[in-house]
Amino acid sequence: MGVHESQSLLWERMVALSEPCMPYLLSKILETMPELKGPEATPRALHARLNEITEPSLIRVESDEVTYPLHIVIRYEIERALIEGTLQVKDIPAEWNKKMQQYLGYQPPDDAKGCLQDVHWSAGAIGYFPTYTLGAMYACQIFRKAQLDIEGLDAQISKGDFSRLKAWLNRNIHEKGSLYKSADELLTQVTGEPLNVSIFLDYLGKKYRALYAIN
Repeated sequence: MGVHESQSLLWERMVALSEPCMPYLLSKILETMPELKGPEATPRALHARLNEITEPSLIRVESDEVTYPLHIVIRYEIERALIEGTLQVKDIPAEWNKKMQQYLGYQPPDDAKGCLQDVHWSAGAIGYFPTYTLGAMYACQIFRKAQLDIEGLDAQISKGDFSRLKAWLNRNIHEKGSLYKSADELLTQVTGEPLNVSIFLDYLGKKYRALYAIN
């Protein structure tokens, strides 16, 4: 499921939120809403706004890509404690609030914005949450390889031409289906190595240091 999640996250984060995509994205926005045209409507400003990190969100799906993994860690640790029998269901709200304070510095005002905000547990999808962050890491590693293989990919993206990237993904990821026993085996075949967390950390570091002018 991590590979499954990686494919949507690749388009969402590696492409749509990337700096090369901003000229194309801005042109589409202004085409639909011409009243937004002005000296402040620049690709650079749009990139900064879409990737802005403000205060950590209480809601997982509204969080930025830097703090999002912390939301997953909270859920993973609670799930693990439930499975190991060290946490009872009745104690989930208190444990949730404690971990939110520990990792994000906030506590939700109620359970609707806390431990009940997701449908996963009520649907029986225990253990699914980590696939989101695994997917983000897979996406980052896969996209880096695509950048190496596809000459001029950034320029293509800036013009809204995603055809070569899509064809590359079709050939290297989608056509493989479940031919390999694990995601690591697929990644090794495609990128030359199994999951390498440092690629994801390097991506976040370079992107947000540049955005916030951090040396």
